[in-house]
Amino acid sequence: MKRTISGMIGKGSIAHNERKFIAENVDAARTIRNVVLQSENVKDVYHELFDEAIERYNAKQKRKDRKIEDYYEHIRTGKQEKVFHEAIFQIGNKDDTGCLSREGQIARLALLDFAKYFQKRNPQFRVFGIYLHMDEATPHLHIDFVPYVTGSKRGPDTRVSMKQALASRGFVGKGRENTEYNQWMESEKQELAKIAERYGMIWEQKGTHREHLDVLNFKKEQREQEVAALEEQKAQLQKETAACHELAGNLHEELKQTGDELQKKKAERAQAEKEAEQAKAAADKYEKSLNKAKTIAKELQKYAGEFSKPVDEVLPEAGMLESAKSYRDKKAYPVISELKELLYGLYLKYIQIKEQLDQVVYKYDRLKNSNHTLAEQKQELLNENSVLWEENKDYRRLKRAVGEERSKYLIQNEKSREMAEKNRRKENKQSHDRDAR
Repeated sequence: MKRTISGMIGKGSIAHNERKFIAENVDAARTIRNVVLQSENVKDVYHELFDEAIERYNAKQKRKDRKIEDYYEHIRTGKQEKVFHEAIFQIGNKDDTGCLSREGQIARLALLDFAKYFQKRNPQFRVFGIYLHMDEATPHLHIDFVPYVTGSKRGPDTRVSMKQALASRGFVGKGRENTEYNQWMESEKQELAKIAERYGMIWEQKGTHREHLDVLNFKKEQREQEVAALEEQKAQLQKETAACHELAGNLHEELKQTGDELQKKKAERAQAEKEAEQAKAAADKYEKSLNKAKTIAKELQKYAGEFSKPVDEVLPEAGMLESAKSYRDKKAYPVISELKELLYGLYLKYIQIKEQLDQVVYKYDRLKNSNHTLAEQKQELLNENSVLWEENKDYRRLKRAVGEERSKYLIQNEKSREMAEKNRRKENKQSHDRDAR
């Protein structure tokens, strides 16, 4: 027997599907014959599908107004996507397949078989409601589902999208009359036709606008080939992405080491400059002391010149009637005693100044050598600093190439990996210590 097969978009009234109210076209006495194959809370489904993705998405947002607090409300109040979709399937009509007729009971069995494998055929749809109504004119099936896509590059990586969900199955829109949804619905009607045929019902396709089944199968095969090619491209991109991750990880490690080394070198350079300043100040101080010692030495030369005169110029002549004893006691001894004290004092002063001068010269030489060494170290630090700046520029270039968010993501992943590795080594050491005891 031939019967039409219908597939259409439903309003998505869960209260109607679950018979929380009775419409005029419903026979309440037959509601008990309805079949509820699946009935879940759509909000719970949203938590199941999207909570982790929303958490990852919010963690990347710097601005609070861009974060999504409740994804269900975000979609419900938005304009781009519906909270969920509903498809309605029916075999025959009220005249040839009424609910109370034998044909209606056969249609009921075919629809139940069709619903049983709907989720398996459409893994990109999260089905949460399946209702078979036998209390209206003709048996029909309501299927409520949330279409979603994973691995999204825009917004949360797992998000609601009917268009992308259908594209993952190879359904690509080609004009207003051949949309993705129309192609998918035609494919589902073909599946229902196959099942109905097993129950003796042949699909009666009325009108000339419908495409032939073989043509649709051919197009479906083409779409599957296109999807396979895209999957291959996706696998290649994933390999390249993994290689980029590895490169970024290595660069991050090198840049981290470079940054640590740069900070260390900066500290060493600052310390070296401080020591150089201190050494210069000390050198200036000792140079002043050296100049002072030179001045004293010149004074000693002056005194030495004064007392290098002949004795007859230093000692006064004796008087005509003066005795030798009187000349010795009154004139010679005082002069000689004065000379003796002066020479002794000069000798002590000479020893003291010589020791100071030796110390100043020794310290001056050491500071001079130290300054030379510090100058060489400073030049080395400047050279290393130049290299580190170049490496920092390379890091910025990589950051621009990979992207700000991607760079932060890779660095955060690397930090997490390092922390995990550190914890693992710590646990291994603790375990080893316990075993040793």
